[in-house]
Amino acid sequence: MRFSVDQSVREIAIENPATVRIFESLGIDYCCGGAKSLRDACGRVKVPLERAVELLASANTDVADADDAPWKDSALADLATHIVGRHHAFVRREAPRLETLAGKVADKHANRHPELPQIRNVFAAIAQELSAHMMKEENLLFPYISQMESAVVAGDPPPPAFFGSVQNPIARMLADHDDAGELLGQIRTLAGGFQPPDDACPSYRGLYHGLEEFERDLHRHIHLENNILFPRAVNLERESRVGAR
Repeated sequence: MRFSVDQSVREIAIENPATVRIFESLGIDYCCGGAKSLRDACGRVKVPLERAVELLASANTDVADADDAPWKDSALADLATHIVGRHHAFVRREAPRLETLAGKVADKHANRHPELPQIRNVFAAIAQELSAHMMKEENLLFPYISQMESAVVAGDPPPPAFFGSVQNPIARMLADHDDAGELLGQIRTLAGGFQPPDDACPSYRGLYHGLEEFERDLHRHIHLENNILFPRAVNLERESRVGAR
């Protein structure tokens, strides 16, 4: 693939979704912090730029995962359906399990690892925030985006919405994403990069593995919304209003 080291990480991830796995392996934020250039992002996490370029240049362009599909060119309704079916479903399946597991591990090991109750509490806050966040998307924002897209395709004006511009609820969702990213960062720090201590039991190790998987999935979830779905929805609304004048 062709790209520039001065191109934003977000743009590289959008153009070739297979690069997301490489950004994850290098610890480079491609979702909330994706506006940084590749050069700056590498400097931030102290990854040699040459190494990142080498890995990204060899990124597999074959679609091996539904997240790696060319969503930048797909129907917005299809992308929203994918996000709900894959990522919202993942959160609803994993959040209760990890909350229970975090409580169990904290109760057993907090005397030697006082960070565990903090991890339990921060994760509970993430789970609660994401539950409300996903309901807003599924009941309000995503249906409106789909209706707006259908209207524009049919040559009709966008449907009226009580929230005015689609940018208003999107701004709220972006803020929620920032909050969730910050809380996940706190958990990663408390958990020492999800490396379990030597005395960790299987449940303890399973908790850290599950939290790392949760973080990885949420990064991809946020990338699809922040970098693809939401900007395209804003552009679609803007273009439809210009065309209606």
